[in-house]
Amino acid sequence: MVNAFIKKGIRLEVIENFSVLEKENDTTNIIWIDMISPSIEEVKTVESIFNIKFPTKQESEEIELSSRYWEEDNRIEINSYFLINADSASAFNETVSFILQDDLLISIRYKNLESFNTFIRKLLNSPKEFKNGYSVFCEIIDIRIDADADIIENLSKEIAKIRKHVFTDYANDDEEILERISSFEDLNMKIRENLTDKQRILSTLLKSSKYSDDKNIIPIMLKDIKSLIEYTNFNFERLDYLQNIFIGVLNIEQNKVIKIFTIVNVIFLPPTLIASIYGMNFDMLPELHWEYGYLFSVGLMILSSVTPILIFKKKGWI
Repeated sequence: MVNAFIKKGIRLEVIENFSVLEKENDTTNIIWIDMISPSIEEVKTVESIFNIKFPTKQESEEIELSSRYWEEDNRIEINSYFLINADSASAFNETVSFILQDDLLISIRYKNLESFNTFIRKLLNSPKEFKNGYSVFCEIIDIRIDADADIIENLSKEIAKIRKHVFTDYANDDEEILERISSFEDLNMKIRENLTDKQRILSTLLKSSKYSDDKNIIPIMLKDIKSLIEYTNFNFERLDYLQNIFIGVLNIEQNKVIKIFTIVNVIFLPPTLIASIYGMNFDMLPELHWEYGYLFSVGLMILSSVTPILIFKKKGWI
């Protein structure tokens, strides 16, 4: 699907049919072409109209980090990460390709991204705020940064919740807690990767000689990204601390269990020894033919059980 946004004075016209775009004689007023999972025919049509060569989805995903920003004489090519499914364990970074050519922005994406939906609503409500493709690109990235900030805030709340759970006595599903901590670390790593990618792109764009008269927003976005990256570092430290505390709690619980079994073994070892002696049935044992021999052996076993318990309690072991 191809959507073209055409600026006509203070009005904005949207072309949702790419065949109509093909018949459009004047393309100078088009500020943004949004391509969502485009077909081969749609890609070729846009390439022929604007004399641009688009990367394939596989090529855009395989581009090295150092080459995710590419600038030529009249064009800037950018590949940026957008986080998908941030509220689930299946979160991943999806690559979106942008091409800035003069006043035109072309975006190529293969997922329905909420950041784009939010921006489209803003663009339709206030078209006069966006004079060219560069301003469109900056606003999309700014919306995405705000979304990343919300994700980090929600992640911090979840970390606080699981921290309370770890320090309660009813935290009984150890495996689930470890899985949640691991998933939070994975999500935090993806957020950081997402932000670092945008930081690198915007820093390079700031140094570019293109659009030199309209770069006031980039330093603000870079400052926001820096603070968010610092927050992800803080979340890494919290998760690492939480994991260490949780493992420490597990070790304490395991030691308690081992301690109980050890005490039980010590308590029942003397009675077992006494019972074994009196179960030998040797005639030389004087208590075998004694009238009170059975009661004596049972009493001896009880005494040998109670004595270790009293000793352990006196020492504070139980």
